[in-house]
Amino acid sequence: MPRNQFQRMVFAFITVLITVHAYVFFSLYVVNGSTLRDITGASSVLNAIRQQGGVYMFGHYLPIWAVVLIEFCFAYTLELIMGSPCSFRLAIKVFDPQQTHPVLFECAIICATVGLMCPAMSFIASWIYYPYYEGFHILTLLANWLKLMCFNFPFAYFTQMFFIQPFVRTVFQFLFRKDLAKRTQQPIAETA
Repeated sequence: MPRNQFQRMVFAFITVLITVHAYVFFSLYVVNGSTLRDITGASSVLNAIRQQGGVYMFGHYLPIWAVVLIEFCFAYTLELIMGSPCSFRLAIKVFDPQQTHPVLFECAIICATVGLMCPAMSFIASWIYYPYYEGFHILTLLANWLKLMCFNFPFAYFTQMFFIQPFVRTVFQFLFRKDLAKRTQQPIAETA
């Protein structure tokens, strides 16, 4: 759908903004929620995070808003540099966009994006959430990376395919409705 660099940046911005919030929620509440409550004895995950002084990141405890901001910066940069361009290239190696139904081609792009971004962001997360208080060991880092990929990949695939990307495409179509209308009218005007 995006046709120029500005539109790609807006599309990536909306996608990453929603995705990072979803992942922080997933990581804190679903994956680590019971552990956080058990460690602190709190009745809720939010209270557990408050009691421990924030979310453990980079060897320190940071507020949730800082965690979201840091993850957003990493994810947005990675999406612009690697995710969007490489996923499109991978999709056109398998499907011809002119002869493939648009929904199928968009699904191929989503699958390629998840296949690239999930391991990359999980690797970054394994560094930023590494338990540095235990000392550093490369095997622990690799084990954490594999664990994060196992948790994140199914979540990434299903949320991107069925919730996030359909919503982002709807928002994008609303924001760029004039440009999209010009694109659909242009071939008609040229043939008339």
